[in-house]
Amino acid sequence: MIRVLFICLGNICRSPMAEAIFRDLVKKEGLSDKIEVDSAGIGPWHSGDAPHEGTRKILDRQDISYDGMKARQIHTNDWHRFDYMIAMDDDNIRALQGMTGATDGAVVARLMDYVHEAETANVPDPYFTGNFDYTYELVSDGCKQLLNQIKTENNT
Repeated sequence: MIRVLFICLGNICRSPMAEAIFRDLVKKEGLSDKIEVDSAGIGPWHSGDAPHEGTRKILDRQDISYDGMKARQIHTNDWHRFDYMIAMDDDNIRALQGMTGATDGAVVARLMDYVHEAETANVPDPYFTGNFDYTYELVSDGCKQLLNQIKTENNT
């Protein structure tokens, strides 16, 4: 089983959006039995909360399920459980690097690292920008490219 964890600041906007989109792509490709997807936040502020209303609205428009998703903070055991730890921005990467010295071989990268000729290196946080549509475009593109990379790397 290949395990992918998406990470953002509070786990209510970007990372649950990525989790839902990626899970939808995995399901459509018939890979749900091979790839597990989750998301987490750097901080505990929203633990137990559903995705942000803006995230829910855009996922609803795209007919992408987020049923049962609740925010959670990243845990120490996540470093050992996941193969890919995909952060939304440089601040998330720095926070992750400050949490542990070893990744047990997990790939730690920004989502936009997987987008060839990306217009930005970071996915802006719509909690602050209010632009959930732009975030959706970036996350959707990043998730498609990440899935292609995972399939190539794992002969899936």
